[in-house]
Amino acid sequence: MHIPLKLKEKLSAAERIVITTHFNPDGDAIGSALAMYHYFLLKGYEVAVMVPNSFPDFLAWMKGARDIIIYEQDADQCSTLLKQAEIIFCLDYNAIQRTGNMQEAILGASAARVLIDHHLEPDKEHFDFLFSTVETSSTAELVYNFILAYGDADLINVDIATGIYVGIMTDTGSFSYSCNHEETYRVVAELFRTGIDGGHIHRLVYDTFSESRLRLLGYCLSEKLVVLPGYKTAYIALSREELDRFNYQVGDTEGVVNYALSIKGIRFAVFFTERKDKVRLSFRSVGDFSVNEFAGKYFSGGGHKNAAGGDSYLSMDETIERFLTLLPEFQDQLSDHT
Repeated sequence: MHIPLKLKEKLSAAERIVITTHFNPDGDAIGSALAMYHYFLLKGYEVAVMVPNSFPDFLAWMKGARDIIIYEQDADQCSTLLKQAEIIFCLDYNAIQRTGNMQEAILGASAARVLIDHHLEPDKEHFDFLFSTVETSSTAELVYNFILAYGDADLINVDIATGIYVGIMTDTGSFSYSCNHEETYRVVAELFRTGIDGGHIHRLVYDTFSESRLRLLGYCLSEKLVVLPGYKTAYIALSREELDRFNYQVGDTEGVVNYALSIKGIRFAVFFTERKDKVRLSFRSVGDFSVNEFAGKYFSGGGHKNAAGGDSYLSMDETIERFLTLLPEFQDQLSDHT
């Protein structure tokens, strides 16, 4: 990674930095943001991290998480900080639209916008500097590369390393996908040199289910899983009433779609969740079938080749019906996989 001289000059002259992430921030978004937060604090900047909406409790243990400002809860403070910022870092999203209700405030700020992201097809129009590649495990790994490119490897302490490790670990499914590059493991090895405890971090993220979250997962698998062998597809759909029945909290459905994909022979999995004003779709695939293209073409979404999201403004039943009518078009593609 190369840091342009113009960005170095801006950083040298700046005092106030804001770090932003996408709507429904996940482990990579929060981990990346907190890693950069601790890094820039060490560099002497005034730093704020803001996210569009709440993030899962299983990430709240990370140092600095309590300092994250949630736009939905304090839009005025966020807008003020964005107006005062000289540089805005845009982490783990490829388009301003992915920040939801925060996008207008970001676009209205006069600060330089720096994109650090690993999703497909970044929207170059709204960013002044781009560090974007799909050949990297996670945005967190790109944050690590940014710090090294700036010549600050010696500043990477336990707090920074923890954020980067959480980002890499969660965005690769505990190193089970999107991590076939040697460099990822070299980065992780260097992170362990700081003294982080990988096993402890894994337990804090993955082994802190509430009873209601575990019962919700059981309900998804026993009552809501639909398998379509002819299309090598499986899906799960949850209504708002069902979410409420299990006392749904942000993050409770994280990873559910992967269970559908884990069935032998399944190549395409979808998880539908009913929200207040839309149905959210999470797509996963294996092999060459691109859920990024599928989500973008039919559900105004996108992401990675094998992991993407989208939205439908139809009812749940209408959304599922539309999805089912699309499958015959892709039957040959799905059947090509072995």
